[in-house]
Amino acid sequence: MELSSLQAIFLGIIQGLSEFLPISSSGHLVLTPWLFGFDDPGLAFDVALDFGTLIAVVSYFWRDWLNIFHLRSDMVEYHNNTAMLILIIGATIPGVLVGFLFKEQAETIFRNPLLIASTLALGGLFLYVSDHYARRSKTLQNISWKEALIVGIFQAIAIIPGVSRSGITITAALLCGLDRVSAARFSFLLATPIIFGAAVLTLPNFLTIGSTSVVVVGTIASAVSGYVAIKYLIVFVSRADYKIFFWYRLALAMLVTALFFLA
Repeated sequence: MELSSLQAIFLGIIQGLSEFLPISSSGHLVLTPWLFGFDDPGLAFDVALDFGTLIAVVSYFWRDWLNIFHLRSDMVEYHNNTAMLILIIGATIPGVLVGFLFKEQAETIFRNPLLIASTLALGGLFLYVSDHYARRSKTLQNISWKEALIVGIFQAIAIIPGVSRSGITITAALLCGLDRVSAARFSFLLATPIIFGAAVLTLPNFLTIGSTSVVVVGTIASAVSGYVAIKYLIVFVSRADYKIFFWYRLALAMLVTALFFLA
């Protein structure tokens, strides 16, 4: 891995923003080195950035987690749905199983720019359609076992770069009838165990690079930008729709496709 500190910070910012915005962090981490002409830092560095996003989501949702674990009771969202922890665990299982079964493909053939362009475009289209036509009448208080499992099954597809874990889970939550803010919040809560699990599974790779200055600054950049992305996406979707993310994904997919065939 031959990255400068500036490149590490740049990738950290990209990771933090794209992990929680519905635009695909794994896709951006593959495409960014390819587009800007520096070495792909590899999966181990990606894991270091994942630790940054884990810090971000826990820092933002610490009150939620204390309520979910019944250590506090000051959030009305969890008063009528006391089984939220079990729902999150159940919804995480499909992603864990798929991650275990397709780990090798995720590190190799799935990191193809043309495949990522395709999943960026299709994932963005599904998000746009679900946001436009869904009922959006439920909140976190109303989410059922069936709906949580559906979101979890959709999350498993995000092992393919370009799909976007947040994008596909928000899409599924919208299809299940959750409102925009509730869909985003459930997506972010579901991110916590899946990011933690991915970090544990790839810990041996992470240990090979150690705590270098490049890793540290990348992780910090990822944590800060991730926190900002969570905070302002929730504010944004309380006032607007997800259309802008569809157009961004489509434009990026077209750019990648053009560069792939012209290179």
